[in-house]
Amino acid sequence: MSIPRTRLVAYACLALSMSLVGSYVALSKPLALVFPVFLLGWLRFGIGVIAMSRWLHKPASEPQLSIHTRILIFLESFLGNFLFTICMLYGVSMTTAVSAGVIMSTIPAAVALMSWVFLKETIGLRVWGAIVCGALGIGLLSWGGVQASLQGGDTLGQTAAPAMAWLGDLLIVGAVLCEAAYAVIGKKLTAVMGPKRISAVINLWGFLLMTPFGIHAALDFDFTGVPFQMWLLLLFYALAASVWTVWLWMTGLKSVPASRAGVFTVMLPVTAALVGVMLLGEALGVVQIVAFALALGGLLLATLPAKDSTAR
Repeated sequence: MSIPRTRLVAYACLALSMSLVGSYVALSKPLALVFPVFLLGWLRFGIGVIAMSRWLHKPASEPQLSIHTRILIFLESFLGNFLFTICMLYGVSMTTAVSAGVIMSTIPAAVALMSWVFLKETIGLRVWGAIVCGALGIGLLSWGGVQASLQGGDTLGQTAAPAMAWLGDLLIVGAVLCEAAYAVIGKKLTAVMGPKRISAVINLWGFLLMTPFGIHAALDFDFTGVPFQMWLLLLFYALAASVWTVWLWMTGLKSVPASRAGVFTVMLPVTAALVGVMLLGEALGVVQIVAFALALGGLLLATLPAKDSTAR
C-alpha cells in the first residue's frame, strides 16, 4: 500500500524542520560565545517579527479565536519558544554532553505520552518501536561523544562544573517537557489556524516575553565588537529558528498525529552530529554510523504504510 501524497509532504516537512533545528543548534555555538543568552533570544525573535510581519494578518478564512485558543497560543510560545530556549541553553552549559543527549532522546516518548493523555491519540506498536529505535540511536551518539571527549583528555566529557550537573540535567528535562508540549499544543492549533499565522503569532509572543531581558542585556553589550560573519550567522539562526522550522513543523502537523510527528525529533541530534562531522571537522566512527542507522530505521518504521490502513 502506497503512502498518500499529502502524508509524504507532511513527513518531508517534519523531517526538514527537525533537520534545520539540528543544523542551527550545531552552527549557533559560536553565537552563544558572542551574545548573552537573553540578548541572543531577543534578537532572534525580533528578526522573526520583521520577517513574518505579513503573516500576522488574520485571514478571512480563519474563525474567530476563542479564549481557550488564545491561551494555547500563549502557552505554545511560552513553553516552546521562551522557556525551551532558556532551559536548553543554560542546561547544556551546566551538564555533560552525554547527559544532555540521553535526556533529549526521550522527546519522542514524551510527545507520544502527552498525545495519548491530552489528544487521546492511539499509539500502536510500530510507533513505540520507532521511539525505542530513536532513543537507542541518540543514546549511542551520546556515548560515542563522551568516549571521544575522554580520549581527548576531558575527563568530564565537556567543560561544565560537575557540582552543577544535577541542575543542568533538571533544566534539560524541562526542555524535553517544553518540546513535547510544543508538539501537542501545535497539533491543536493547526485545527483552527494556518501554519504561517501560528508561526508569526507565537514568534511575536516570544519577542514580547524576551524583550525586558533582552533590553537589560543589550544595555551593557558592545555591538561594535561583533564580527560581520557573526551577524550573518545570527540572521541564519533567527530565520531558521523562528520562521522556517516552525512553519515546516506546523505544516506537517496538520496531516500527521502528534505522537508520530514526535518520532521525527530524532533528526535533531542526528543532523547536529552530521553538521559537526561535515562542517566542524569532528570524527565519524562505527558507533555514530550504527546510531544513524537506528534513528533512521525508527523513522522508516513509523512512516512506512502498514497492511492495515487504520494502524498507527
